[in-house]
Amino acid sequence: DIVVGPDAYRDLPNLLARVTESGQSGVNVQLSREETYADIAPVRYDSNGVSAFVSIMRGCDNMCAFCVVPFTRGRERSRPVESILGECRSLVEGGFKEVTVLGQNVNSYRYDEDGNAVSFAELLYRISLISPELRIRYSTSHPKDCSDELLHVHAERPNVCNYIHLPVQHGNTDVLQRMRRTYTRDEYLTLVDRARTIVPGISFSTDIIAGFCDETEAEHQDTLSLMEAVRYDHAYMFMYSERPDTYAARKYTDNVPETTKKRRLSEIIELQSRISGENNKLDIGRVHQVLIEGTSRRSDQQLKGRTDTNKMVVFDAVEGLGKGDYVSVVIEDCTSATLIGRVQTAEVV
Repeated sequence: DIVVGPDAYRDLPNLLARVTESGQSGVNVQLSREETYADIAPVRYDSNGVSAFVSIMRGCDNMCAFCVVPFTRGRERSRPVESILGECRSLVEGGFKEVTVLGQNVNSYRYDEDGNAVSFAELLYRISLISPELRIRYSTSHPKDCSDELLHVHAERPNVCNYIHLPVQHGNTDVLQRMRRTYTRDEYLTLVDRARTIVPGISFSTDIIAGFCDETEAEHQDTLSLMEAVRYDHAYMFMYSERPDTYAARKYTDNVPETTKKRRLSEIIELQSRISGENNKLDIGRVHQVLIEGTSRRSDQQLKGRTDTNKMVVFDAVEGLGKGDYVSVVIEDCTSATLIGRVQTAEVV
């Protein structure tokens, strides 16, 4: 009887009244340019009880050729600053030690506060002041909006994690243009170099699409070479799949054979596995501050947690340590996915 889009929840009383009073069906699936859900506290908790996720904005203005998000979530709308800060304060009071702020492109967050535009960098800085014991992460970033101001917040605030998920999608400039990503290969690599200059030791993860429309073998090789140049710690890797109503579906032909897509994706995955393993070996002998998330899946005699750079660490349990504690761990071994270490000192908070 009722069909309601996510932006029409405030209209539910009217729609229900229409159905109950007149028997008419109620339909409102319009996307709003103003709705930010600021007063309904859209918080998501991780099952570990240590980390929480806070949405700071809705929608996306970027219109990438392969992406359906602008058509399903509408244009960008940023939540009020105080609404976000209030949620984060409540999370700290509730015992949470880590918050990840979420948006389709968090770097384009802008909110007009008393006539002054608050940028994402300033928002992140304000969140970091809530508690020195609260780790802060964010996702997802668009390279075109990753500013020096934001990088300096990473450098200056110790509880803003030295980790950025920075989707590249492809390593060839022509393909990036077809994807409507609005940056070139060289611009992306320059951004990575600048970030590593401002924030030494910063870690990157990314998204990569294999087999986008008209992709040639040479263009695919450019993706592999970019991966070698950046040396991501993690990557989310996908084979291109056409989405209805997107720019790519309307303007391009999905003409890379399925077998070729699978082979190219396999090469990307294999390369990333090698790079991740090599990166992890560089951590052997180093000491990382780890936020404990719980016991290891393989043994209740071991604990697990993440580093500042978002790497999973497993180590033998120590009496008195548990979920939500910070601990210094010296790394002694690794796999391509996990660091293995032993407790050096505990900083129970």
